Parts: sequence; structure tokens; C-alpha cells
Amino acid sequence: MSQIKKGAALNYVSILLTNLIGLILTPYIISSLGDSEYGIYTTVGALIGTFSVLDFGLNNTIIRFVAKYQAEKKTEEEENFLAITMILYLIISSIVLLVGFGIYFNLDHYFSEMNLEEIKLAKTIFLILIFNIAIGLPGGAFTGISLGYERFIFPKSISIIRYILRSLLVFFLLYFGGKSMSIVILDTIFNVIVILTMFYFVNKKLKVKFKLHTFNKNYVKQIFAYSVWIFIYSIVAQFQWKAGHIALGNISTPEVLGIYAVGLMLGGYYGAFSSAITSVFVPRATQMIVLGASPESLTSEMIKIGRVSLFVLMFILGAFVLYGKQFVTLWVGDNYHISWTIALLIMLAYTIPLVQGFTGPLIEAKNKVAFKSITYLICLLLGTLLGYILAMYYGSLGMISGTIIGWMVAQNIMNVFYHKALKLNIFRFFRETFNKILPSQILITLIGGAIMFIPGVGWLNFILKIGLYGIVYFLVMYFIAVNDYEKGLIRQVTKKLSK
Repeated sequence: MSQIKKGAALNYVSILLTNLIGLILTPYIISSLGDSEYGIYTTVGALIGTFSVLDFGLNNTIIRFVAKYQAEKKTEEEENFLAITMILYLIISSIVLLVGFGIYFNLDHYFSEMNLEEIKLAKTIFLILIFNIAIGLPGGAFTGISLGYERFIFPKSISIIRYILRSLLVFFLLYFGGKSMSIVILDTIFNVIVILTMFYFVNKKLKVKFKLHTFNKNYVKQIFAYSVWIFIYSIVAQFQWKAGHIALGNISTPEVLGIYAVGLMLGGYYGAFSSAITSVFVPRATQMIVLGASPESLTSEMIKIGRVSLFVLMFILGAFVLYGKQFVTLWVGDNYHISWTIALLIMLAYTIPLVQGFTGPLIEAKNKVAFKSITYLICLLLGTLLGYILAMYYGSLGMISGTIIGWMVAQNIMNVFYHKALKLNIFRFFRETFNKILPSQILITLIGGAIMFIPGVGWLNFILKIGLYGIVYFLVMYFIAVNDYEKGLIRQVTKKLSK
């Protein structure tokens, strides 16, 4: 199997492990840390996570330019490019530390609803995580170089091994009385080890050199000309949900922040499952774009991919609507029932963008990234502001409502853009994508509602309900909603699994 195929397989393994271990480990972390400390830990983590945008898209730029120089066999240009990017990373890391220290000395004013002990803990975690970001940004360049060399297996394997070992050690640290500080220190140690390991691989195995032959300002401009829209994309990704978490931190107690974090986590898992399915079809779709396929052909492909994604999403969404409250209560406790509502709102808002995942490579191929980036950035900024205002009256539900309103406005604007600028037949897309699936889902929900009345409250009762729901979902969808193409895909998957 090639590096690309093995890398893709490892990527799916990574997504599955991240979601599965996260679901298993999260309730244990919450019970070990307590609601208050868990809220502090997740909120400071979200705040620090925003610093990752200061990468300015350089990591993706490294992948592209290294691959380009490798194809052209321009060793000297590659050495010079990598030396310049490392200089840029050193400047970025210095900025991270300066900005980080500025925020550090003002955290006690920002976290207005925390007591002195909670603020002290938040500031200590923040300080360690700032160091993590400062070394992690340039350290990530080594992974980018590996991917540029089309060496996917080693970095993906390291990532999976790290996640498994980290999860096991977190379990044992908490079991023996460790707290959030133990987790943060552990993550720092892993961060350093992974960076050193990737540096060794790049330096010794790939024989990559960093050598400054010439420093040209125009060359730096060329680098940033490519990375600027990736940078804006990363800002959008941060504002998508984390901005609301950070804004909420100014007016909420740690317990509320923990509840909000759990809701965001469940919403994120929803997107990950769909993305894993959709990404299988993206290469073929990208080829169609490059070969100049007509708008109607692209719309047809978009419908094919969208329907496959929708089958997965409707199963998860329907089950979460019916049995999500029971799951959240069993998973993390009664105190987190609002997390179910937060996650459900995210899932509802996220469904259409996920079903339209095909538009991502299409926009890149058509060089229309700027419009999408600016649209989402403006709408999410306004949504976060609205959420902050609503949160003063309605708490975490107000915050997520504002964020989702901004997200949905952006999505509606983009649908007009897809129809007018990209010439996709959006009306046909919605009509054919949801054809038979939506009425089938209504029937499944009615039957699933009857299943809810099975008496019991424990895990076995929950598993029984989900099992029956799954059987009903598959039978109804297969015999009513699934078309011949989709039945062929199911037979292909079944045949491969049977082998």
C-alpha cells in the first residue's frame, strides 16, 4: 500500500480513536477534576487555542512549497525557503510570548466570576500552555516538511501513538490523585518529545537542511501571499465555536464553562464523523473540477456525496434528539443536561454545511476562497457579539444561539454564492439530496419515539434503545430512501468487511 493510502487509512484511525477515547475519557476527567476545575481547564485551553492562528498559514505553505521544490528538484531553493520560514517562526513565537504575557497579567480582570484560587490555577495553566504554543508552532513545521515529502505514515503514526499513550497516562495520573496541572505538564512533555522526534526524522531520515542562501523581501511576500487566506480560514475555524467559549469566560462561573465545553465537544464529534465519510469522495470530485466539468455535472456529484453524508448525519442527529438526554446524563451526570441542548443546536446548524462538504475543494479550485473566508469571518464575529449580549440574560444557551445565528446567516449567503457565482443548481441539490431521506427520517423518528417508552434508565437500557433505533433506521432507509447507486456502495462496503 502506498504512503498516501496508508496515510489516509491512519487518518481515519486517528479520527475514530480521538472520538472514541474522548467519549470514554471525558466523564472520568470531569469526575476527577470536578465541575469547576474542568471548566477552568477547558476555557483556558480554548483561549490558548486561539493563538494557533498566529501560524499565519505557514504550515500549509511549507507543505505546498516543499512538494513543489521536490518535484522541481530545486534543493538550494528548498533549503533557503525552510531557513526563511524558521526565521519567521522564531518571530511569531516571540510575538506569542509577548502577547501571552500581556494577557497573563490581565486574566484576573477577565475571569470576573472566578475566585482567587480559581484565577491562580487558570493563570498557571495559561503560562504553561503559552510555552506549549511558542514551541509547538515552529515544531509543527517538521510535520509539514514530512507531508511535503509525501511521507505520511511516520507523522500520522506518531500522532496516534502520542494520543493513545497520553490517554493512558492521563487516566493513571488522575487515578493517583493528579489534577489539571498534571495533564498540562504531561501535554508539555509529549509536545517536546514529538517535536524532537519529528526533527530527527526530518534531519536524519529525509536529510533535509535549513540553510539561508539569500534573504529577499519579495520572497517573504510570496510566502505570505499564499498563506494569507489559509490564515483567515484558521481564524474562521477558531471563531466557529471557541470564540463563544472565550467570550462566555468573562461572565460565567467555571461550572457553566465546563457545561458549555461538553456541548461543544459533542457537536465537534458530529462533524468529525461526517468529514471522515465525505473525504473519501473528495479526490474524485477535485479531478472533475480540474478537468472542467459542467455546473450540472458538479451538482450531480455534490448530490451523490451529500446524500451519503446525510445518511450518516441523520442517524446520529435522530438518535441524539431522541436519546441524547439519557446519554448525556449517563455519560457526565445530571449537572450537564444543558450540554445536550447546546450540542443539539450545533448539530442542527452544522448539518447543511457538512452535507455541502463538496463545495470546499470546488471553491479552492475556482479560486474563490477570499469571499468565503471574509463572509464567515464577518458573520461569526457578529454572531459572537450577539451571543455575548444574549449570554448576559440566558447564559450558555444565549452564547451558542448567537454563534449559530451568525453561522446560519453565513451559510445562507454562501448558498446564494454557490448558485449565482459557481453556477451550482442549489435548488436541485436540496430537492434531490433530501428526497425520500427526510420523510423516511420523520417515520423513523416516530418509531424511535415509541422506543423511548421502553422502561429503564441505565446503560443497558440506552444500548437497547440505540440498537433498536439502528435496526429501524437501516431498514427504513434501505427500503425507502436508498437509491441504486447507494445500494451499490453498501454492497461494496459489506463485501470488503466480510473479507
